[in-house]
Amino acid sequence: MQISANVGEWSELYVLLRLLTEQKLYTITQDLSKNEKLYLPILRILRDETENAHIEYKCNSNGFIQLYFNEKFIHGIDTETLNGFANYIFKSIASERNRNAKGAFTINKADEIMNKLQCQKLKASSAEKADITMEIHDPFTNYNRICGFSIKSDIGEPPTLFNASQSTNFKFEVTGLTSSQILKINSIETKGKVKARVRQIPNLTFVSTLNQTFHQNLIFVDTQMDKFLAEMIKIYYQENITDCAELSDIVNKRDPLKLETENIYPHKLKKFLCAVALGLRPTKKWNGLDEANGGYIIVKTNGEVVAYHLYNRNSFENYLLNNTKFDTPSVTRHRFGKIYSENGKNFINLNFQIRFK
Repeated sequence: MQISANVGEWSELYVLLRLLTEQKLYTITQDLSKNEKLYLPILRILRDETENAHIEYKCNSNGFIQLYFNEKFIHGIDTETLNGFANYIFKSIASERNRNAKGAFTINKADEIMNKLQCQKLKASSAEKADITMEIHDPFTNYNRICGFSIKSDIGEPPTLFNASQSTNFKFEVTGLTSSQILKINSIETKGKVKARVRQIPNLTFVSTLNQTFHQNLIFVDTQMDKFLAEMIKIYYQENITDCAELSDIVNKRDPLKLETENIYPHKLKKFLCAVALGLRPTKKWNGLDEANGGYIIVKTNGEVVAYHLYNRNSFENYLLNNTKFDTPSVTRHRFGKIYSENGKNFINLNFQIRFK
């Protein structure tokens, strides 16, 4: 049976094939190009298809990959064949992208390729931040270690870095409005209606995040992270500033938290973006540790597979800050954007998501 998937999901299969072919994970330079001189040798790639189905691809220098299923040797696959598979999958993804395909699509012969790899699914569980797990030789410590990497594909539409949900609503108190004015504001149904409504509200005061788990996770990043994000959310809706770097600069100049420290807000935002990329999820209790503890793999538009290794964390954080923007998620799905009354006071919930530019 043919599998239907989107660009990002097909890209995860492509990454698996490309890394098995090259048996190296190349790092990325400051100008986002492949660093031919610095790479991580790949010893094994590990996949958990189900709780009781474990696949291991062992890399060898003789041009073959040894495939094990639940520790039992299945067969060897030569890297020349894998390279052909990788090229075919990439061309198929690029072809669909050129046709402006935004949803799911099928790739002919993909099921045959996946059967050869003993794969039953394309992507890792949505509950995990690591999209691919491998054992690498770490040139910085000269040790072998197993680590997970998150995957981002530049082939398709810009992916979302921080996904919204009802758990990511921020509650603001609304003051300075009459009942008739509130009714008029809530009746606004034009395109960009939440921004249009917020611009009619004279006073917005942050109250709290609505989900306690999300709040506790934010505290792991910074004790005032919820207040900082609330300021950025207000500016996003009131002034239509979307760029993450620009938003953090504006907050830095206004210094609403009275921190009086140069560049403190961009620094805080970089830490939040990095935490989201590597481990933090709003509804799962987070211990502050990176789940994608290897780093971030990027599939470039030319098919190159490169990575930010976490030893180069500063460059990775700068990349995230300079390549992301705020966006408005679904209003109906996440239930926000209208003024409501509670215990004699008026409030509005605002939400956000962060996606790559």
